[in-house]
Amino acid sequence: MGLSIREVTKKFAGATAVDNLSLEIPKGELFGLLGGNGAGKTTTFRMALGLLSPTDGEVLWGGQKLDYKTSHLVGYLPEERGLYPNIKVKDQLLYLGRLKGMKKKECIAQIEFWLDFFKVPEYANKKVEELSKGNQQKIQFIAAVQHKPELIILDEPFSGLDPVNVELLKKAVYFLKDQGATIVFSSHRMEHVEELCENLCILKKGKSVVTGSLKEVKRSYGLKKVIIQADFPLDELINIEGVERMEKRAHEVELSISNEQLSQTIFEYLQGKGFVNKFELAEPSLNEIFIEKVGEGHE
Repeated sequence: MGLSIREVTKKFAGATAVDNLSLEIPKGELFGLLGGNGAGKTTTFRMALGLLSPTDGEVLWGGQKLDYKTSHLVGYLPEERGLYPNIKVKDQLLYLGRLKGMKKKECIAQIEFWLDFFKVPEYANKKVEELSKGNQQKIQFIAAVQHKPELIILDEPFSGLDPVNVELLKKAVYFLKDQGATIVFSSHRMEHVEELCENLCILKKGKSVVTGSLKEVKRSYGLKKVIIQADFPLDELINIEGVERMEKRAHEVELSISNEQLSQTIFEYLQGKGFVNKFELAEPSLNEIFIEKVGEGHE
């Protein structure tokens, strides 16, 4: 059994932050919990950590409720970073590891392992305030995972990282998954979710508007994007009923269409007009699905 969120509702002073949410996340899975600001993601995370109690429903890990006594089973990287700026990295990680019940020798070994993993062993004796935002993020990540938790919750883990360090963090996430950890994470970078997650849930105003495997979600959305390369002008395609948007690129156009069947009409329209180099029905990106389900104004 993994993480079970069963008919969970959380209210604050009459306002509903999470509304009758149910999710089953098996052990060993990478799961994406998505949504705009104020959608209920962080509240859900805090209930999963045992920091908040649901108004209704229950949150279980391996069939048991999460609370202070089970905190060693969970690792949490919050969106709001919380390191002590004036304390040396090694001392801080050692302190936080001991709070999770680690023995000093084991904790030191893990600190050395992860600092080497992130290619920053020289930071052990530096104060956090001396590090860049991206390197502080690495230290915060180490603090979340050094005690080898079974469940790891990462809230916007890629925030502040350059492309090289994004890849390094992805490598760390895959490493932890291979070690058997269950990882739930949130990100506004949909391309990272597409790459990492097997299953996902998109929240809007505390309710799930999309839940399932990434493949199933895309399949249910339909193929509503047509990419065309041709040796003749394609401007008139925007006038076909059901073509909602045309994006021109250097050597092709991309059409957003109202339904998959419209692609046949477009294909027939092109016949006899010239040579068509490419005609492709493409699956939607997760970003496009997110915008349709949540709305462009979610930020």
